[in-house]
Amino acid sequence: MDWQFPSDVRDARLSRRGFKTGFCSGNAPGKGYEHGPLIRTTMQPTPAAPEHSESELLQFRREKLDGLVKAGLDPFGGRFDTTHQPGSLKEQMKSNFEELQVSVAGRVLSRREMGKATFFDIGDITGRMQCYLSKGDVGDEAYVQFNQLIDIGDFVGVEGFTFVTKRGENSIHVKKLTPLSKALRPLPDKWHGVTDKEIKYRQRYLDLIANDRSREIFVTRSKMVAAIRNYMQERGFLEVETPMMQDVAGGAAAKPFETFFHALNQQMFLRIAPELYLKRLLVAGFTQIFELNRNFRNEGLSRRHNPEFTMLEAYWAYADFEKMADLVEGMICHLAENFCGGLKIEHKDEEGTVTKSIDLSRPWKRTRYTDLLKGVDPKWYEYTPEERKARAKELGVEIGANFEDYEVTQHVFERLIEAKQFDPLYVTHCPKELVPLAKQNATDDSIVDVYELIINGQEISPGYSELNNPIVQRERLEHQAGEETQKIDEEFILALEHGMPPAGGIGIGIDRLIMMLTGAESIRDVILFPQLKRKD
Repeated sequence: MDWQFPSDVRDARLSRRGFKTGFCSGNAPGKGYEHGPLIRTTMQPTPAAPEHSESELLQFRREKLDGLVKAGLDPFGGRFDTTHQPGSLKEQMKSNFEELQVSVAGRVLSRREMGKATFFDIGDITGRMQCYLSKGDVGDEAYVQFNQLIDIGDFVGVEGFTFVTKRGENSIHVKKLTPLSKALRPLPDKWHGVTDKEIKYRQRYLDLIANDRSREIFVTRSKMVAAIRNYMQERGFLEVETPMMQDVAGGAAAKPFETFFHALNQQMFLRIAPELYLKRLLVAGFTQIFELNRNFRNEGLSRRHNPEFTMLEAYWAYADFEKMADLVEGMICHLAENFCGGLKIEHKDEEGTVTKSIDLSRPWKRTRYTDLLKGVDPKWYEYTPEERKARAKELGVEIGANFEDYEVTQHVFERLIEAKQFDPLYVTHCPKELVPLAKQNATDDSIVDVYELIINGQEISPGYSELNNPIVQRERLEHQAGEETQKIDEEFILALEHGMPPAGGIGIGIDRLIMMLTGAESIRDVILFPQLKRKD
């Protein structure tokens, strides 16, 4: 081989916005072999390497790309058949070791060169696996090519057999190595990861490569969503799909995203909820249905709000809100027991200190909305509307000048009750003004038969005994729309007039549920690609 590259490039570190990058040998100064105690005592401290600019590091990688081409190797290869994934193979070897002939592919995450042998790790979302490459096995040329032309971050495929080092590290003895994809940019430094929030959310792929915690959350999320689907199907619910583009934004009180359908020459909206279409299916004769859906609400961004979010909505003919509460309670406990190790959920900070504990032990408490307000002030419902406004301000709750009386009460509830409730609480029998699509209580027509499930200081799920009276439904929707009668979904009212069975309905905010179960402090930490302002 007639091309050479500076050896100090392998240890270069580049400090840039929020994380360190570099093409390196896999050891930080003062650190030994992370996964292979076999060579810990033989390694010498790595001397401090000279710093290189980002442009220099990019140039080094381009030169190595050219080197692979000159060597007759495709730097952006094609199909490579595998027998295992790195992480799953490692777990399999832990539980039941046997020598296997394997073919594994992944990204090179670290490398420890030791003269005539090199240890390196390859990995993907499942985890990482140590590999052992010997000059005697692959030959001088292939060995040099790997150590001089393959960088941390490149994808490679390895073929060989499994073995355990003298110090007990499960490994692959590589007999053949194939370059699969050249990384033209360096990865985040493995000792520091991605710490800059902007990079973490905008370049999520770097976060997932560098941060074990992020990978764990998103793999767990995927498995939880699958478990939710299975839980519903095992109980007789049928999964359905309803339109994401609607000509009337109904099913919730929220500002929609607007678009235009040129073929129909009409304004359309991204759905804010699938509810009105799912209820049409109850009219049609479906008795147990659910949809795992994406909703869009053109409102604010916060630690707990993203304008595009995932919901589970389900409807059960001939049930009521209490039966739906039992369903939700069982589902969430099922997730906690299978993915969180039990019903006690601990939230921890970055140092691993427990900051909050949530106890999901059953049965969950159920309390009426009015009783909770009386817990704040026993005389709350004895005051006049103006006195309630004044009392709310005394309690430190900001009240808008034009708030209606029920909105004043709701703000007090949200600030002084909901925000402080961490263990599960079903808040039942809420004012009818808050839930226009729910059935009125048989003995008190000022309230509706609903629950609002609060966990971790936020609403996780509302549940209703659904309103199926088309006359009352029209009155409620007209009151909600005010003068904007075009917001009433006449097609939905028409469906109700054909008869809808009594039913229970639920919604579960999947993103908030995952936050609670995994201990994530921001909704952006459980959404792979959260909404961000475009960079100009």
